[in-house]
Amino acid sequence: MSSENDKILQTFRKELFEEGVLHEGDSIGTNDETLLRFLRARKFDLLQAKKMITDCQEWRKTVEGVGIDELYRTIDPFDYPERKAVFDCWPMWFHKTDKRGRPINVHFFGGFDLAKLHAECTPERHWQSVIVNAESLTREVLPGASRQAGHPIGNTLVIVDLKGFGLSKFWQVKSLARSSFQISQDYFPETMGQLAVINAPSSFTFIWSIMRPWLSKETADKLSVFGSNYKEELLKLADAESLPSVLGGSCTCEEYGGCEMSGAGPWMDGRVGWGPKAKAATAAAATAQKSGDATTKEKVSVKSSHENLEPKQDITVN
Repeated sequence: MSSENDKILQTFRKELFEEGVLHEGDSIGTNDETLLRFLRARKFDLLQAKKMITDCQEWRKTVEGVGIDELYRTIDPFDYPERKAVFDCWPMWFHKTDKRGRPINVHFFGGFDLAKLHAECTPERHWQSVIVNAESLTREVLPGASRQAGHPIGNTLVIVDLKGFGLSKFWQVKSLARSSFQISQDYFPETMGQLAVINAPSSFTFIWSIMRPWLSKETADKLSVFGSNYKEELLKLADAESLPSVLGGSCTCEEYGGCEMSGAGPWMDGRVGWGPKAKAATAAAATAQKSGDATTKEKVSVKSSHENLEPKQDITVN
């Protein structure tokens, strides 16, 4: 970073705290990497970057009527009841890291079926899951990748698989996809480092012509499009053991029931979840602990009883 941009960063930080836009401990993050994302998104224009982060903070306080912190406390992005139903219709997950240490963010659009999804998950709940998934990137995923790399990791490798995706599914996903892109650009800027689209259908040129205006020029310029012969290209970006087998890698996460449900990556190291599976595991552990304590007490009690029943020997002194 140039000395001029470093001065802008320091001024940015100083003014944000002085004006009450930022406070120590804010969940948006107050480190340099977070502030730089907003500055980069506005080409280091101090006033524009300040407006962007101010608008973001207001959104974080009010989103879904409760604010992002409360929403995140309510929905664990890696463990919520509707997660399998959501992934069956719109798989969207983080999985390990690429050769540059960036989290790999995988999307499959071919199985998109809103009618099927909404039979098991309300539209409101689904949208909330999209929001907390986006929040998990900056709150947990990128920090985890940074810890593993030993230096700041500020963006992801996004892989979008369009196998089975055509115009009929595009019209179905269009509104939702546009809203998702919007919150990503407005409130989680500069978090996509590279976008690789694979299995692009013949209709992709038309689809892209509609989607292109939704994205900033900087975001659109990060796009690479591959057809069905994508494996070699993806393996240039990520090691085979980090890439799910469905994308040409060797990882299956068999012990977790598949890569898509595992959430595998350094962000899971030591993570204590708060969703239903985590609560069930905690309850089971507590029950096992109580059972173990009870068994131990019973053994001690039996031993004590046996000791009390042992005949006492008279000691005669001659």
